[in-house]
Amino acid sequence: MPTPAFRAALPFVLRWEGGFVHHPDDPGGATNQGVTQRVYDAWRAGEGLGQRSVRLVDDDEVRAIYETGYWLPPRCDALRSRLDLVQFDTAVNMGVGRAVRFLQASVGCPVDGQFGPVTQGAAADCDLVSTTAAYCDAREGYYRTLAQKRPQLGVFLKGWLNRLNALRGEAGLLTFESALAVDFGDASYVAKVPDLGVDPDYDF
Repeated sequence: MPTPAFRAALPFVLRWEGGFVHHPDDPGGATNQGVTQRVYDAWRAGEGLGQRSVRLVDDDEVRAIYETGYWLPPRCDALRSRLDLVQFDTAVNMGVGRAVRFLQASVGCPVDGQFGPVTQGAAADCDLVSTTAAYCDAREGYYRTLAQKRPQLGVFLKGWLNRLNALRGEAGLLTFESALAVDFGDASYVAKVPDLGVDPDYDF
């Protein structure tokens, strides 16, 4: 059963995901409410269901996919309020492994992409405000580097940064407003950050 923390975090994420989109420059392909066709196919297969278009994904499926795919794997359930939202939103937009690595770098523990006891302890003991700020700053740096290295993704940069600034406000960083209007920038939605594989040009 979804926890109160997950239910509290989900609306922020969904407001930045939009409806059905299939942008030619988005490596994620067809997406609906932030759920890609590939993710939807895998989830339905795990539930013993047949494949169908992600256009048809319903609200209960969306909630289940987000909780089992993006809330629990990066251990948002083990983090304090606000940091859990930052971790969740990063996992949705940038991938679970990348979210864990951002968290580890921000709390000053070894960066290996595995959320274990060391990471959990460091997250529990960290200063919440400075850690959240460092996490969001690292995420911004990654977006900017990605847009520079892969110019075809530059169309999504403004939307990525608008989403991030809204997240900063939602997480209580005082220089940002939490109620920023949704502005997708130069595209009709905020694209997911692609999985780049092993690439020495990218830290996360």
